[in-house]
Amino acid sequence: MKANKRFSLIYGIFLLAFTLFTVLETFVIPQTYQVVAEAATETEVVEQAEYVVEDEDETASETAQITDTSYEADGISIKISTYYEYDTVIYVADILLDDPSNLSTAFAYNTYGKNITDTTSSILETTSGILAINGDYYSARRGYVIRNGVLYSESSAESDQEDLVIWADGTMEVIKEGDVTAKELLEQGAQQVFCFGPGLIENGEIAVDENDEVSKSMSSNPRTAIGQISDNHYVMVVSDGRTDESRGLSLYELAEFMTSLGCETAYNLDGGGSSTMVFNGTVINKPTTNGHHIKERSVSDIVYIG
Repeated sequence: MKANKRFSLIYGIFLLAFTLFTVLETFVIPQTYQVVAEAATETEVVEQAEYVVEDEDETASETAQITDTSYEADGISIKISTYYEYDTVIYVADILLDDPSNLSTAFAYNTYGKNITDTTSSILETTSGILAINGDYYSARRGYVIRNGVLYSESSAESDQEDLVIWADGTMEVIKEGDVTAKELLEQGAQQVFCFGPGLIENGEIAVDENDEVSKSMSSNPRTAIGQISDNHYVMVVSDGRTDESRGLSLYELAEFMTSLGCETAYNLDGGGSSTMVFNGTVINKPTTNGHHIKERSVSDIVYIG
């Protein structure tokens, strides 16, 4: 009997230790898969996206017209507007670009990996960007990951997973992972592929219904979305939520709102406490996880303009 008790105790300790390690490995321990700077030496696309010319930066700063809610310079036009609809505060960045490559992405600490996170504002500071929203938090889920023309993950989440593709010409398209491989998307010219979803608007039509929600999420939440109105004309949208001043949006309400902005394509990115918009070094919205504390959540990636 004593031997059995001793074995049960040892087994219980081992099981507890294994469970604790699994939880830490899944949610806490950082794991570096690839440093983007290293990929740049092998991939011309990344080289072109990361080069810096000091003289050009100085010229841009001299000619840029910047206010608290607008930016005009170097073929980039940004206007920030605030709406109050559905008992929710919604922030909209209306964006016009001469060059679609000015819509770019960045990883926390310039590193592709697991549990490597930083705030949206801090990640933006490592770029030349002027405007950013949180991305899809790729490290918390399976799915295709293509960023700035580089394939990082081709592991499919599931066949009906809806991803957003941004092609080299700046066109946005919602695809299903079961219909095409990540390598095929890359070969066809995909510059960015996000795996969160769902698609909100496709071909100008709302693609969700009032019962659609992200798995395990409440119906009304802080939200982050990106959409395209026409060639090189985009919107980034972030809503507050979970507070007395702003209840948050359902997916259908978000889709309706994106339609009212004129979007032909729109896609839902990571929301909840992750939802953040940063413009010219300032956090525009009020990020919160539970409504009690207004604070940025650390995320794995951002979408930015600049």
